[in-house]
Amino acid sequence: MGKHKQADLHAVELAAATPPTPPARSNASFLKDHLRDYGMLLSLVIIMGFFQFMTDGTLMQPLNLTNLILQNSYVVIMALGMLMVIVAGHIDLSVGSVVGFIGALAAVLIVNYDMNFLAAGAVCLLAGAVIGGAQGYFVAFFHIPSFIVTLAGMLVFKGLTLALLQGQSVGPFPAGFQRLSSGFIADPINMGDLRLTSLLVGVALVCVFIVMHIRARAKQARHGMVDEPLAVFLGKNALLAAVIVYFSYLLATYRGMPNVLIVMAVLIVAYSFVANRTVIGRRVYAVGGNEKASKLSGIKTERVTFATFVNMGVLAALAGLIFAARLNTATPKAGTGFELDVIAACFIGGASASGGVGKVMGAVIGAFIMGVMNNGMSIMGIGIDYQQVIKGLVLLAAVFLDVYNKNK
Repeated sequence: MGKHKQADLHAVELAAATPPTPPARSNASFLKDHLRDYGMLLSLVIIMGFFQFMTDGTLMQPLNLTNLILQNSYVVIMALGMLMVIVAGHIDLSVGSVVGFIGALAAVLIVNYDMNFLAAGAVCLLAGAVIGGAQGYFVAFFHIPSFIVTLAGMLVFKGLTLALLQGQSVGPFPAGFQRLSSGFIADPINMGDLRLTSLLVGVALVCVFIVMHIRARAKQARHGMVDEPLAVFLGKNALLAAVIVYFSYLLATYRGMPNVLIVMAVLIVAYSFVANRTVIGRRVYAVGGNEKASKLSGIKTERVTFATFVNMGVLAALAGLIFAARLNTATPKAGTGFELDVIAACFIGGASASGGVGKVMGAVIGAFIMGVMNNGMSIMGIGIDYQQVIKGLVLLAAVFLDVYNKNK
């Protein structure tokens, strides 16, 4: 009898230690419950297909694809920072003006004072952090609404840009600085018209993404938390791999991968890790979801809010450097309206206007939806007036769907 009791006790302990297996879910049920996550990606594919057809294949030509990346790089970079601000429950209307101001500062330092462009870039990034910190301090510690603080910042930095440039354009920049935006990665492997290095970088990126996803799924399986059906998991990763390799091939047939694309890829991976795997990332979501509960649980909510604005300032400064390098000059009107595209990208990508909800890849997809629409409508010859109308309606529809799903 004693042996039987020990065997039963061992079986009970083993069952307690083994994580419960979640109930199997159908592919349709899973996709329905995660429509918000996959809907934007599907929308991007549909929009690209539509403009590819309407422009007689011009949209996906290597030259236009390269221009699409260069034209939207600064929007994607700022969308990463804006997402953190919005998730924390705030908004930043000053980013467009900060882009213009940082570009002007870089031009004055590099062109007028002959400062090394690397040192000037470091100064500009530090200036962006100070700008973000100043605005974040008023929001976090004085509890002034971020809308008011950053609206004031928009006006302040527009004025400072005009004062710094004295109402005139300043340029050109040295070739080394221009390569930040208009340069391409080196191709030591000579294959004629095909830049093999860029293609291999794309393949390596696919391998990294797939390994990361497999490891994440294995970790979920060890804890009995796998919710995504295997067919959906395999289909999603196969599609992702095919798209990245195909786009890498298209870019490799022109001039290869732009330097700014590598910068974007590194930032996207870094911010995905921060948002999903770090303490500060979880705290940003907690503060945006319920600030009072977060404070009661011991989170320094003021510091979290302050950090999101500092981060936004640095990314806006980086975007300002990239935009100035692309134009090869600093102009008083640089950055005008950028804040609208950046905020729209986050909301279209699934971020909630009330805070606490949003994903990094969603913001990136939202930015490219805006970019593809701008590029496609320009190729079709649609005037800027109607472009603004269409983008406004798309933004309104995205926010309406978010509110409707939340109420439902």
